[in-house]
Amino acid sequence: MERVVLVTGASGGVGLALCQRLLEEDGRIHLCIACRNAQKSEDTRDLILATHPAAQVSTVEVDLGNLASVLRVAQELRCRFQRLDLVYLNAGIMPNPHVNFKALWHGLLTGKVLHMLTTAEGIMTQTDRLNGDGLQEVFATNLFGHFILVRQLESLLCGNEKPSRLIWTSSSNARKSAFSLSDYQHAKGQESYSSSKYATDLTSVVLNRKFNEQGLYSSVVCPGLVMSNMTYRILPVFLWKLLMPIMWLIRFFAKTYTLTPYNGAEAHVWLFKQKPECLDALVKYHSCTSGLGKNYVEPRKMDVDEETAEKFYEKLLELEKQTLEKYSDLID
Repeated sequence: MERVVLVTGASGGVGLALCQRLLEEDGRIHLCIACRNAQKSEDTRDLILATHPAAQVSTVEVDLGNLASVLRVAQELRCRFQRLDLVYLNAGIMPNPHVNFKALWHGLLTGKVLHMLTTAEGIMTQTDRLNGDGLQEVFATNLFGHFILVRQLESLLCGNEKPSRLIWTSSSNARKSAFSLSDYQHAKGQESYSSSKYATDLTSVVLNRKFNEQGLYSSVVCPGLVMSNMTYRILPVFLWKLLMPIMWLIRFFAKTYTLTPYNGAEAHVWLFKQKPECLDALVKYHSCTSGLGKNYVEPRKMDVDEETAEKFYEKLLELEKQTLEKYSDLID
């Protein structure tokens, strides 16, 4: 039977490029694309089929920042499929990003500017808000919605003849300094994106501990700096046009400046071809592009504390119990 691959956030950026690249690798897969609304799902499907007319592509509609939507799509997927082989947990948001130019100038004077430009440490903040479920929007969309989806799909992911895979899109902006167990939704800070991506790394580590024996493996990837709709919201369009030649030059020194969605999907596609049993659960796989445009994957140890990961996982389970009580009618 063909492998069934689910991709969230498939309508653009790395998600769309990933879908197209996966079909180039194996045209026999059944690709299920998950987008925020039905129109986007159908438009994305048409776009993929235009270049891969023989592909098996189905769609589902899900808003990862809305728990009712997540529970409905999980129910739909359980009815539609007997198993899932790979789930790319790729959807994410970065609302109201702001660049701290004062910090950037300081980095330039202190020689830390390259590090800041490749990790966004100290120079990028966001303004978060509560969603309809009373959760911080970035945390809910980037992590918790995906966590609930995985929990609801355990019957499709565990105990299959061959191992199943979770592949999370993380970031080089995932920093321990932005995350706190006492404020894991990042309600009190201004780096909600960084916090949510570090929380993603922690979650992946624990999922391997809990589920490897049941045939489910989890990995995290960093697509690098990709020019997408999310990135373009950080600065005005005219500034990006001025900066693009400089960014191409920076790539000779900063290999994670992948810049295009196609390049950014390199690590996702590389993992598609690997045996999960041979991968290190404490490694993040980075998409890299050389100054001359060659794509490759670089594994890097994650800066995660496994005890903190376990404690965070317990908090996720507690939050799951609290938030799902009002949605009992959507749970089998």
